[in-house]
Parts: sequence; C-alpha cells; structure tokens
Amino acid sequence: MKKALLALLLAIAVAAGVLYAFPSTLLATAQYVESARARLSTNSLQVDDLDITYYEGGPDKAQTILLIHGFGADKSNWPRFARFLTQDYHVIAVDLPGFGDSSKPANISYDVGTQAERLADFMREQGIGRFHVVGNSMGGHIAALLAARHPQEVLSVGLFDNAGVIAPHPSELFERLKNGENPLVLRSVDDFPALLDFVFVQKPPLPSRLQDYLAERALERSAFNGMVFQQLRERYIPLEPELPKITAPTLLLWGDRDRVLDVSSIDVMKPLLKKPSVAILRDCGHVPMIERPEETARLYLDFLQRNHAPVTASN
Repeated sequence: MKKALLALLLAIAVAAGVLYAFPSTLLATAQYVESARARLSTNSLQVDDLDITYYEGGPDKAQTILLIHGFGADKSNWPRFARFLTQDYHVIAVDLPGFGDSSKPANISYDVGTQAERLADFMREQGIGRFHVVGNSMGGHIAALLAARHPQEVLSVGLFDNAGVIAPHPSELFERLKNGENPLVLRSVDDFPALLDFVFVQKPPLPSRLQDYLAERALERSAFNGMVFQQLRERYIPLEPELPKITAPTLLLWGDRDRVLDVSSIDVMKPLLKKPSVAILRDCGHVPMIERPEETARLYLDFLQRNHAPVTASN
C-alpha cells in the first residue's frame, strides 16, 4: 500500500515538474480542460484564403451563438462563459484572423469593418443563416457592425464592454493613449502583471510559471498587435451612426470598474438602439465573461429569455 502511494506521489511530482518545465504544455492542458468542461471542440474552416480556427459545441439543431473576442485575445476567453450555454445552444467561439490559431498574414487589413464581413462570410460557409452574436471589447465593435450591416441574419446582439463609441467620461486607456502609452501592447514581460491589473478587478488565479509564459507570448506578438491596433485607430468606424440600424434586441453588459472602456458608453448607445437592455456588474472589469462567467451567462440567458428567443434553430 505504501509503495503504491509513493509511486502515485512520485508520478504526480514528475507530472508537475514536466508541466512547470514546459509551460506551453501546462497552458494547452488548462485550455483543453476548460473547453472540454464547456463541451467545446476545436475546428477550423478556410474562408477567403484564411484559416479560421474556432471552438464549437452544443446541439446541432439549436440556435447558434457566435462569440467574438477582443483585441490581443482569442477564443480561449469564452469557455468559462460558454459552458452555461452549450446545453441549449449551438456555440461557436472564433479566433479572429490575426489572433489565436487563425491565419495572421501581415499584408491584409484587420480593421473592425473587414473583420465583420469576414465573420459574415464565415457563418455563410457554415450554412448558418440566422444567429445570435456576442462580442467583447473590439469583438463587441465587430458584433455591432455585423448586426447593423446584416440585420436579417442576426437574431440578437450581446455587447460586453464594447469599443466603438466616444464615452462621456473618457476611460483610463484613452487618457493614457493621449500621453503616448498603450497598456494593451506589452513593451516588456515585466508589464504583464500591470496589464492583468488593468483588465481585471479580480484576476483569475494563475501559476507564476504560466503567467511568465503568457507574458513571453504576449511580448512575442507585441509588434504584430501594435500594427493591428494602429489599423484599428486609423480605420476607425464609429458606432454612433450604425447602432440605429440594428433591429435585433441588444444587451449592453458592462463591468462598472472597466478601465479600458468606460461604463458611461452605455449612456451613448442605449438611446440609439431600437431594443436595448442594460446589465452592469459591480466591482467587475473589462472582461466579465472571464472574471464573472456564471453571473454574466445568467444575465445573458435572462436577456434571451425576455426577448422570447427560441432555442430551436432558425437557419
């Protein structure tokens, strides 16, 4: 009995050592566990000569919810939130071109308008005629444009701390951008803890070795991300003229302590929308679907239910 216990402890120690020595394995394992818990599998599809990688799960015959991540992020932002959806809805969480495991050619545009049209093409390639769309930050900007430009295809819109409007109270990000700082694009691995503090009120727990690895990866991508961010600013599409074109029910969901995009953005958007709903999470930052996934999912599902969105597909 003692020998068996010692062997088990030794195996655990060896596994822990391997994961510590190879943080990429630790990250892949963590992401696999999160996606499996959410009943999501990884797939890819070529659209417009670009390989788009995505998570997919839930009943095939149910209505589809398309999830769009923000700047510098990827599809791994969504499983903690999506696990509350996949029992009743068909869920797709994409890696936008330029992010995650999708194609990243340097010679194409990554502005929000172009990305919105790519996602419209992506959904048509999937054979999905009508769907719900949810986006966070830059992904919310893209989701709103998708709904404004393709109203017949979008059943409802979830905008989580979205970009695209001029807030009455400028956020800390915009104040720092005026001073030539961009906290969203790393200059050093030492900046990574400050980035986490900037995005979250309560950071998710991260082993120190994994945090160091994520910092190294973010630094490796900083030049490319800087180029994308510059495109977003130079080819900016304001949402104020676009929001009245959205015919679908729209949920504006925000963390009240968001330092990236100020919660006062809601005051601009709500009067411009035909069917707005509002949910504000107290003591929450820029990515509520990561920081408070269960509460965010409950608010979103309540929004769908209030707007009589059936679960059966309407493709």
